[in-house]
Amino acid sequence: MNTRHAAPPAGRPGIAAAEAVRRYTSVREQTLRLVEPLSAEDCQAQSMPDASPAKWHLAHTTWFFETFVLERFEPGFAPFDASFRVLFNSYYHGIGEQHPRPRRGLITRPSLDVVRRWRAEVDERVARLLERHQDASLHALVELGLHHEQQHQELLLTDLKHLLAGHPSRPAYRARWPMVPVQPQPLRWFAHDGGLVEIGHEPARDGAFAFDNEGPRHRVFLQPFEIASRPVTHGDWLAFIDDGGYRRPELWLSLGWDWVREAQREAPLYWERRDGDWWTFTLQGMVPIDPHTPVVHVSLFEADAFARWAGARLPNEAEWEHAARALPPGAAAAGNFADRGALHPLPPDRPATTQPVQMFGDVWEWTASDYAPYPGFRAAPGAVGEYNGKFMCGQTVLRGGSCVTPAGHVRASYRNFFPPPAQWQFSGLRLARDRAA
Repeated sequence: MNTRHAAPPAGRPGIAAAEAVRRYTSVREQTLRLVEPLSAEDCQAQSMPDASPAKWHLAHTTWFFETFVLERFEPGFAPFDASFRVLFNSYYHGIGEQHPRPRRGLITRPSLDVVRRWRAEVDERVARLLERHQDASLHALVELGLHHEQQHQELLLTDLKHLLAGHPSRPAYRARWPMVPVQPQPLRWFAHDGGLVEIGHEPARDGAFAFDNEGPRHRVFLQPFEIASRPVTHGDWLAFIDDGGYRRPELWLSLGWDWVREAQREAPLYWERRDGDWWTFTLQGMVPIDPHTPVVHVSLFEADAFARWAGARLPNEAEWEHAARALPPGAAAAGNFADRGALHPLPPDRPATTQPVQMFGDVWEWTASDYAPYPGFRAAPGAVGEYNGKFMCGQTVLRGGSCVTPAGHVRASYRNFFPPPAQWQFSGLRLARDRAA
């Protein structure tokens, strides 16, 4: 994995250790804060095979630190419970067997209280290691584990939303709706000349850490293109629906049209008609559709059909990254991430007069690119090398982060990926189009 970090400054190991423990504790405590509003029953349930219970997320992230950090670096290591090695292994075949993913909701034991005690014990042991050892490989694995935990913080909220949406009363996870009336933002286009550009992790701008799938940095040739000033909104999507978008086979990929007909789909996930109006389920409960907010929970099939209806297309991931890197440093901070507390896409907080808005945060943006290795990619040896490379088949790349992504977790080179039918992720889209040279 591309997780190497510089060694702590010579002569100041205490300060370096204190900062490592602080960061570790901060990320781990944030996961616990996410489950505070939940009951033990909420944490146990699994809504579908692709989702996991909140208790499993708490356990699996702890399993990661026990398995990859403590087992390797702790003298006299002994597991909290040997059976957890199988129960909470996700897909690491190099570690051993796994409990089947579709049956994670049936893991009624250990209890939520036991999982919490396990987390607390592992946290104490990892903190002691960080205080005593300045091994670069230890700190690199802990850093990887923290980014892995942040991914699961996002997945926990994503999976929880799917669970609560299936409840007859549509209960809110956290009722603190932040929406205020806003003015609509007209769609504008920003031109890029294309040519030979570099993409992939760039430490000087992206930070020291990156997942292995973000590199190697390499050159690609882009044709001239234009990218939209903002994501597609709920209002845009209403126009697509009203124009028969879900009833017109000429707009859809063949697999996408089969997908529409199979379930008689007529709107994005979580949309419901109430007295002739569209409402949607959010982690804040049921709310009317706000036409000025980015549309969310659409599949690649839907995104591609909408782009064709709009006379445009989806950007490929190289175009998206090139456009994102053209933004001034700090532009990503303007996005709506999980830390803001909305947990739903919000309207832009500034007009897109000189540059695109919301390229980071609010919704993951589908691209037209298959999830494939970059030239020169090599998975790391051992079980940790299974983290990303084994999924490079049948998936499509998304970019930019969402309203449930932790702030600071994404960067221009970050590559998310899901299969084309996936809707339960906080996924939306931004249009692109070809431009005459």
